[in-house]
Amino acid sequence: MAKFPVSLPESLSGRLPASLATDAGVVPVLRLHGVIASGGAGLGRQSVSTEGVEPALVRAFETKSARAVALSIDSPGGSPTQSEQIGLRIRQLAAKHELPVLAFCEDAAASGGYWLACAADEIFANTTSMIGSIGVVSGGFGFEGLMERLGVERRLYTTGPAKTRLDPFASERAEDVEWLSDLQRRLHDEFTRWVIERRGDRLAADHEGLFDGDVWLGRRALELGLVDGIGTLRGVLAERYPDAKITMTTPARPLLARLGFPAASVESAVAAVAGAAETRAWWARLGR
Repeated sequence: MAKFPVSLPESLSGRLPASLATDAGVVPVLRLHGVIASGGAGLGRQSVSTEGVEPALVRAFETKSARAVALSIDSPGGSPTQSEQIGLRIRQLAAKHELPVLAFCEDAAASGGYWLACAADEIFANTTSMIGSIGVVSGGFGFEGLMERLGVERRLYTTGPAKTRLDPFASERAEDVEWLSDLQRRLHDEFTRWVIERRGDRLAADHEGLFDGDVWLGRRALELGLVDGIGTLRGVLAERYPDAKITMTTPARPLLARLGFPAASVESAVAAVAGAAETRAWWARLGR
């Protein structure tokens, strides 16, 4: 039976029967780049969502003769729920197909980006990668004074006091801040629990300071046990699987976005601009 000694596109090699795959196997690489959020990417940088990555994720793990699955991660974070769902899905597929998962941190694996990295069995970073940010952040604006200066009266009707929590057009209430702080603490506890569960005794013995939201570069992250090694994706894979073929698996983007037209209406254009601003804010927290 004929073999294929040369590297084939993932769309072809991932569908070859085992008898036609290369003897050395394949390592599919899944790109998880961008802010983690439900929905599409819109303008600016692409986003990562459960729905968006699912087809590529399944395709990567179902690649014939796969030796492992690699994750290329470059994300400042985003939605806790999307991060959790993707992380759990990676573990589910890894268990089903009995494949090791290796994560490679590019510019950043911070906040939700590090949540995704922890879904891997091993995490690698560059010396300049930004790792960590194990915390929770919320933000907003208050427009009460502006409304008064403009002479605008707001009329709001509700059936429960909790419906107006954190209203940007009203004075901040202590009970609202207390509620939000409690919610953030609970989310932080879930994030911390996931990191400890996945990293275990690889974390530094005195690891309390790891969960204060700080960010570290690659070498310091290695000392703290947040990553397992310093190295690039191709460098590590070439050492681990020297004869295996590396295939790239990228989550599909909408056709209009691929053609450079991210919005199909005025409403979606406005939403896309707002999304781009939010994306910019996420990266700005890391100095980018």
